[in-house]
Amino acid sequence: MKRKGATTYTLRNKDIDENISGSTIIRLQKNESVSTNTLNALCKILDCKLSDIAEYISD
Repeated sequence: MKRKGATTYTLRNKDIDENISGSTIIRLQKNESVSTNTLNALCKILDCKLSDIAEYISD
């Protein structure tokens, strides 16, 4: 987000088809699980690839 100049306000109010709710932003900040739809929305908003925002870590 920093590289793209985006804030949580940007995620909640971006003028595209995808917006991210406040509760989902809190989940992201706490490193909790989110849906693939949320990951897709993040990629659209930030204009990036999934690998730029997510990493698989085995339990």
